[in-house]
Amino acid sequence: MTSMTIDKAGPSRKARIGSMSRDRKWAMRWSYVFLTLFAIFFLFPPIYMFITSLKTSAEISAATNPWWVYNPTLSNYTELLTSNQFLTFFRNSALVSIFVVIITMLISIPAAFALARMRFWGSTTLATGVFLTYLIPDTLLFIPLFKMFATFAQWTGIELINHWWVLIFVYPTLTVPFCTWIMIGYFASIPKELDEAAIVDGASWTQTLLRIFVPVALPGIIAATIFAFTVSWAQFLYPLAFTSSVDQQVLPTGIITTLIKGDVFNWGQIMTGALLGAAPPLIIYAFLMDYYISGLTAGATKG
Repeated sequence: MTSMTIDKAGPSRKARIGSMSRDRKWAMRWSYVFLTLFAIFFLFPPIYMFITSLKTSAEISAATNPWWVYNPTLSNYTELLTSNQFLTFFRNSALVSIFVVIITMLISIPAAFALARMRFWGSTTLATGVFLTYLIPDTLLFIPLFKMFATFAQWTGIELINHWWVLIFVYPTLTVPFCTWIMIGYFASIPKELDEAAIVDGASWTQTLLRIFVPVALPGIIAATIFAFTVSWAQFLYPLAFTSSVDQQVLPTGIITTLIKGDVFNWGQIMTGALLGAAPPLIIYAFLMDYYISGLTAGATKG
């Protein structure tokens, strides 16, 4: 009787396994189809930018196939990389981004640790408010910030506008709220036994943060660092509003203001500058993508 039951159940179980295997194969096929379409859709712009960067202005304006380079040249790259203006834009962007990342981490890490582990009245509401601050568009924030700087100049005589270093104090209004929110989720996912054991051993909150939580939360810190660097490197509106002199501009605004003269667009150098400007974030993401993903998804679960 038992053997008959097994014989009857066996084919049914094999059929279910076979059906699941077929479903999985079809799911994988459709996944590859959509991933291919996704890759083609998002790779078209950089590929077109690269093709255009290898063309002369005469070939770009000619009525030829825009997806083919008939006379490839590296003149656009050599002209930009030997241009003092472009190197100044690149230097300003690098300095601003590095200092913004440092300031953001010095504020976000202690703030996130306090909101996630040092429970006090209103901590949850304050944490939510920090994140909601990030949701305010920068198109609304730059107007009161500009007015504040103008008022400060009237009161003190110190002119803050039209200096590249003023962006170091402006960009954290965009980076600190979101980085703090990322770190809150990561700190909250760390088991409570770690800080409890540290407190029992006599460690202060500062020692607990620096010696225990910072090493454990390194992927989350790297994710927040990458985000802060990307935002400060690619920001366009704030430098457009707060800097006007050529020597004070950063890469996103410098490329547009110097390579577009009236109704004349130097498309070859514009595309070249955009590709060169995208290189640093691309390199960072290529080496630290795993840390970035794990840092963003760590807050989904709590240990």
